[in-house]
Amino acid sequence: MIARLDLAQMRPEQKAELIYTQARSELTSRLWRAALGDGGDFASPEAAPAEGAGAMTDFDSLLAALGAPRPAARAPTAPVAAPEPPKADDAHLPEGAVAVGRAGGLGVNARHEASLNAAAARTGIPAAALAAIVDAEAAKDRDGGWKAYSRNPRSSAAGLGQFLSGTWQSEAERPGTWLNGEAKARGWLTESGKVARGARSELLALRYDPAASIQATADYARGNLDRLRRAGVAIGDGMEGVAHAAYLGHHLGVGDAIKFMKGGLDASRARLLLSAQVGAAAAGQRIAAAGDATDAHRAWLLNYVGRNVRPARFDA
Repeated sequence: MIARLDLAQMRPEQKAELIYTQARSELTSRLWRAALGDGGDFASPEAAPAEGAGAMTDFDSLLAALGAPRPAARAPTAPVAAPEPPKADDAHLPEGAVAVGRAGGLGVNARHEASLNAAAARTGIPAAALAAIVDAEAAKDRDGGWKAYSRNPRSSAAGLGQFLSGTWQSEAERPGTWLNGEAKARGWLTESGKVARGARSELLALRYDPAASIQATADYARGNLDRLRRAGVAIGDGMEGVAHAAYLGHHLGVGDAIKFMKGGLDASRARLLLSAQVGAAAAGQRIAAAGDATDAHRAWLLNYVGRNVRPARFDA
């Protein structure tokens, strides 16, 4: 689980901010799901909470991470260590991708370099592309450092990769992912390969471990790129094309990403997503200026991706 030493070094006001954000998120996430009308969170419509999961499960996972007493404590687990990177070869790279390389230009985030390089070598996603995705997703300290314990107040997204609860659980249950292997090793999966109900809090708390979040980001990117290509989506050449397509899959969920990249979301869906991102009033202004909700959402998202997902910054 999360290293207790790192949590101990958090200032009281940082812990208070994290707890407040988590609690506010739990109280509002159901309203966002109801507004979207499909059981998912606004950032990834495909990710729905596990059946029977309580509304405060994520809050329990945060308390577990902070070391709060629990009714039935499990045996402590060691902090996650990034796996040794296997030798990468061209056959392992996604179609059209550049060599995985090594991440650079990380500045204060250089402590994550080993995890980024290991995840890149394992999945074939360029290390600089992974760094760009994390940089666009993660909340940041004043010095630009990625905040491992960040939590979105309007959804269940948490950690460096801002994974929703449902998406994180799905990745733990998806055969072949790093997270699936970790969940098996820790005894969190049932014989049928599903996350055991009693293990869900600890699994979700693992989102706050930077190494785990980076590994999961790489697996999710690889899976989304494969699905986009199978759906006939054209992905741009080189590292930037891979990074942008992978980010759209991460941000929208692969279902909406396919629609977005093959012509556009329908107007009602585009309006909901744009409102969730910029607020209803600002969304209305953008839609009025563009003349169409689909065009307004597309313009906003492509501009956001162009400004924030810049793998060239991290190309060693």
